[in-house]
Amino acid sequence: MTDEAIRVGIYVPQLQFAYGDLVTRARDCEELGFDSFWLFDHLYGAMLPDLPAFEAWTLATALLTETTRLRVGHMVLCATFRHPALLGKMATTLDVISGGRLNLGIGSGSVEREHVEAGIPWGSFAERSEILEETLEIVTRMFAGPRTTFTGRHFSVHDLPNVPAPVQDPRPPIYVGGIGERRTLPLVARFADVWNVPTYALDVLAEKSAALDRSCAAVGRDPGEIRRSLEAVVVVGADDAAVADALPAAERRFGSTGFGLRAGGYIGTPTAIADRILAHRDLGFTEFVFFCADRATRPTLELLAEGVLPRLR
Repeated sequence: MTDEAIRVGIYVPQLQFAYGDLVTRARDCEELGFDSFWLFDHLYGAMLPDLPAFEAWTLATALLTETTRLRVGHMVLCATFRHPALLGKMATTLDVISGGRLNLGIGSGSVEREHVEAGIPWGSFAERSEILEETLEIVTRMFAGPRTTFTGRHFSVHDLPNVPAPVQDPRPPIYVGGIGERRTLPLVARFADVWNVPTYALDVLAEKSAALDRSCAAVGRDPGEIRRSLEAVVVVGADDAAVADALPAAERRFGSTGFGLRAGGYIGTPTAIADRILAHRDLGFTEFVFFCADRATRPTLELLAEGVLPRLR
C-alpha cells in the first residue's frame, strides 16, 4: 500500500465532438475536482474514419487556455508523427503557456492505416520502438537543457538550445504506457515519470508491476520514483439497475475493440468502483484515468465526483 495522493483524470478521445462540447467537458472536469483531462493522438478515428476529429496538440493548447487548474495530456502521443526536436519544443512551449499543467504521454503509434494514408513511415514494431526510445532520449535531454546533442539511428540533434525552459521542475511528467517486458518496460524504467497500464491489462497488474521493478533494478533506478497509473473503461450508475441499463450500450461500443470492458473495466455503482480503485492502490497504483463509456456526460462526471472522489482523498 502507498500513502501517495490518488489522482483521477478523464479520457475523452476527441472524435465526433463539437469544439464547444470539449471545452464544456474540460471545464466540468475542473469544476468537479478531477485532476486531469486526456485526449488521443490520431489523424482520425481508426474504426470511424469519416467522423470529425481534432488534431491533438492544437486542441490541448486550446483546452489549457480554457481552464485554470486542470492538467491536460495525451493518452498517448504517436512518436512517429513528430520529430523529437519539434516535440520537445512544443511540449516546453505548452508547459510555459499553461503555467506548468502539461502531462506528456508518449507512445510508439498504434494504427498502421493512418500512417500509410498520410504518407508517414510505419516501420516494424522494432523500428517504432527505436523511434520511441530516441524520442524519449532527445525530449528528456531538451527538458534538462540548456543544449542537446544526440546521434541516433533515426534522429540526430546538434547543440540544440531549448529556451525558455519548462515551468515544471524538474520537467513536465513523462507518461509511457504498455506492459511489454522486452521493450516497453525497460523504456519506462529509463525515462518515465509515470507508467500507464491500459485497461485490457488490469488482470495482470501485480505481475507486470513486478516486471517493472526488475527493469528498474537493471538500470539502477528506484522503482518508487515512477508513479503507477491505470486507464480503465468506466460504466457507472447510481444503483445496480442503472448500471444494468447502461451496460448494453457500453458493450456495443467497446465489446469488439479490445478495451476489455468486462475483464478490465470499472463497472458498477460509485461505491463498487471506489472499492476496486482502493484495491488497485494497494498494488501501488495511485493515478487513474477514466474512459467513460457514455463519453463523459455531466451526469456521469457528477456521479464519479460525488461518489468516488471523496473515498479516494
